[in-house]
Amino acid sequence: MSGDGLVVVGVILGAHGVRGDVRVKSFTEEPEACFAYGALLSAEAAALVEAKSWRPAKDHFIVTPAHPKQKEEWDALKGALLHIPRAALPPTEDDELYVEDLIGLAAVAPDGAGLGTVKAVQDFGAGDLLEIAPAGGGASVLVPFTEAEAPDVDLAAGRIVIADFETWANQSKD
Repeated sequence: MSGDGLVVVGVILGAHGVRGDVRVKSFTEEPEACFAYGALLSAEAAALVEAKSWRPAKDHFIVTPAHPKQKEEWDALKGALLHIPRAALPPTEDDELYVEDLIGLAAVAPDGAGLGTVKAVQDFGAGDLLEIAPAGGGASVLVPFTEAEAPDVDLAAGRIVIADFETWANQSKD
């Protein structure tokens, strides 16, 4: 989770042309869904993009905003993460969760021993990776977020079981 109850749903890629349009990459499961929640906000909860209309491009959307900006203004915002209030998201089913909800969970071994804390969830193209800050300090450890490697996620208890942390910790050192 980012900010005070905000969830990242996309990023500004920069201006599209000179008529005030902006390129937006969506991080939502259904890409166009990022526009269903109203204005897209900054990390400080200020409105950055309110889509009047949008159209798909190669791997992003070209958005005509309700409040256009100059090309230079959009280009200056390139890389800015776009957020929505967490409360705007629909509730999850019993077997579902939002990836953002994993951040901050205590990572524990199958026997309950503390391993660290989930610092972030990364996706470099091959699936989600849990970035775990070890309890004893040191470099973060990346663990695949799969049922085999993270067999038990208990959001209510604030913990996630990591099946074989040592293997991943040793690979991170290589």
